[in-house]
Amino acid sequence: MPPPQKIPNLKPFKQRKNLATRQQEVAGIRAKFPNKIPVIVERYPREQFLPLLDKTKFLVPQELTMTQFLSLIRSRMVLRATEAFYLLVNNKSLVSMNVTMAEIYRDYKDEDGFVYMTYASQETFGSLASADPSDFGDRSAVITSPLQ
Repeated sequence: MPPPQKIPNLKPFKQRKNLATRQQEVAGIRAKFPNKIPVIVERYPREQFLPLLDKTKFLVPQELTMTQFLSLIRSRMVLRATEAFYLLVNNKSLVSMNVTMAEIYRDYKDEDGFVYMTYASQETFGSLASADPSDFGDRSAVITSPLQ
């Protein structure tokens, strides 16, 4: 793993825009692209090892599987083959790798219409005994397997 990164003082997406603005944004996106799913992917606030993504908002095809989406996120982070990460939906939920983004949207979309996902390294979640349990919801996560 690379050395720990300084965490920039970025507010989460939900804190940068109010609910009405986010709802309007999703309504516009869904009207223009009815077959696309609006997803917000953010780094876990205490993450020190994984890089920040170059963007937060993703508009993905509804037929894309979680496996394909994880590959896309992984490639944007430029991880080594031996590096893995956790991806949580709504900061707590385990999602099968076989489900489509349409199914995730149906089951997990926020009241504003976005699907929120958080990523973190194994090091962040590796020592749960020393962490505040409320940080992890039900502690469920999907771990990407290294791409070969």
